Amino acid sequence: MTALPSLYISHGSPMTAIQPRQVGERLAELARALPRPKAIVIASAHWLAREPQVGGATRPETIHDFYGFPQALFEIQYPAKGDPALAARVTELLDQAGLPTTLDPTHGLDHGAWVPLRLLYPAADIPVVPLSIQPQLGPAHQYAVGRALAPLRDEGVLVIGSGSITHNLHDFRAGYSEEREAPYVRPFIEWIERKLAEGDVTALLDYRRQAPSAERAHPTDEHLLPLFVALGAAGESAQAQRINAGIEYGLLAMDIYRFDSKAR
Repeated sequence: MTALPSLYISHGSPMTAIQPRQVGERLAELARALPRPKAIVIASAHWLAREPQVGGATRPETIHDFYGFPQALFEIQYPAKGDPALAARVTELLDQAGLPTTLDPTHGLDHGAWVPLRLLYPAADIPVVPLSIQPQLGPAHQYAVGRALAPLRDEGVLVIGSGSITHNLHDFRAGYSEEREAPYVRPFIEWIERKLAEGDVTALLDYRRQAPSAERAHPTDEHLLPLFVALGAAGESAQAQRINAGIEYGLLAMDIYRFDSKAR
């Protein structure tokens, strides 16, 4: 079996579920290009925990973890099955890597998981296992989590990190729009793209010091950390392909990354 790539997806606002715009088109194209996975493991920026936690529910619920949005969003369900056996496998791999992990038999799919999955696989017919991130432990920890999960790609499992390549919600009050972009967005995403193309993992892990306007693009880490899960899962020879899905509201870059292992 050919190893699957790993993915990083900028999931955007919950409104992406009903107004998918460019990211919806790009994810539909990506789904057509990928071999069909037998299951998905998705690390979402909206499940935060002090240590890795893995969702082992047989039928993970669709979590509507937001407020103030149209009722139509709260009526959406993503009824994918879970995969308790895969959840146990994820736990085993992380434990073996020295990353103590707990299994949560009830955790569902937050909007960082179900919104992009609904655009990738709208039939909800692929089992999904959610995975938490640990914002207090930083990029190197999330990269190690991804490295531990790399064997899953040879087992037909698609590993996804779901966040946002830029994420400063405070700037919604700054008057940015489709016509007036926040000035830090493009320099930041271009730096990320360049360092991924160069394979400069050291710089990427130190992005908060090295990337331009890093603290403006990400006042807190949680929405970029899933990138490092996806990057780590692709292994040391990861080859990054940026899929441009536009910039929404003038400040949310919707980049998607596909990581493949380079041919040996």
